[in-house]
Formats: sequence, C-alpha cells, structure tokens
Amino acid sequence: MTAKKDERFVGIVDVAKATLDITVHGEQLVSQQNNDDDGIAAVVKQMQDLSPTLIVVEASGGWEMNLVAALAAAGLPVAVVNPTRVRYFAKSIGQYAKTDKLDARLLARFAATIRPDSRPLKQGDQAILSQVISRRQQLVKMLTMEKNRRSTTQGEMLTQLDSHIAWLEADRQNKLK
Repeated sequence: MTAKKDERFVGIVDVAKATLDITVHGEQLVSQQNNDDDGIAAVVKQMQDLSPTLIVVEASGGWEMNLVAALAAAGLPVAVVNPTRVRYFAKSIGQYAKTDKLDARLLARFAATIRPDSRPLKQGDQAILSQVISRRQQLVKMLTMEKNRRSTTQGEMLTQLDSHIAWLEADRQNKLK
C-alpha cells in the first residue's frame, strides 16, 4: 500500500538517548530534537504543524513514554511498535544498515506501508496524562532553580536545599513511571 499525496507518515527514533531523530516518509530531511521537555514540546509543535496521518515510535523499554504521552495528549495519531516487527520489515525490504537516520526513515516507511493502529487515549486518561506532563515540567523547572541557588547558599540552608533537590528529583522520576 502506498501513501496518498496528502498523507504524511512520520518515524521517530532514538528516544532512549539524548536526541530524537524525526523523518517524514518520502522526504530526505531528518530533523533532530533533544530528548528533554523542551525538545519534546518542539516535536509536538512540529507534528501539529505537519498534521501527520500517523507517527510511529519504537518501544524502547519505557524511554519513549514521555514523547508518546505528549504526542497523544496533543491529540496526534501515534503508534508504539515492537522493534522486532520493524527489524523483520527492514529485512523484508533488504535494509540491513542501522543508523539513527536510517531507522527514522525506516519507521516512516513502516508507518506508510504497514499502517499500525494508533490508539488514542480515552478522554479521562488524556486529562490525567496532561496533568502528569504538566507537573513533570514544573518539577524540572523547580529543579533548575534550586540547583542554580546552590552556588549562593551556605551552611544549614545548603543542606536543606540539597534535601529539597533530592526530593524533587525523586518526584520527577516517579512521573516517568
């Protein structure tokens, strides 16, 4: 099955590392964003502007969840696929090389050819997810502010500040689960 002219299929890879590689099926350009809150927000904006038919992300042990959650919360059609399924697809078309850019193109082609189902979040789940994302972003901002304060803090206040930073980091980690 080939994509129609007005359809856009997107592949996003490498969500477990520091960057996200994004490509649209049929286009050579691979864009890149940091895999952090700002980068994910930029990807969501980019996808909203693009209005893709489907976005495909490989499951990577949970590392993809922040990205997928943000895309789903924005109402974008996203499918998380099993990497083994994508590897079989790659072998079936004779693609054995493996780089992030090639993988992004492969995922976009997989999306256009296989068209895995995207599963939109239920309304209630979407609202909860949006709150979790918002809270995590708040925690990241608070962590940055508290870490910046360390350079001008001394004594008992520094101990309290470090304790608060540890608490914020633990709470932020809990938002990933």
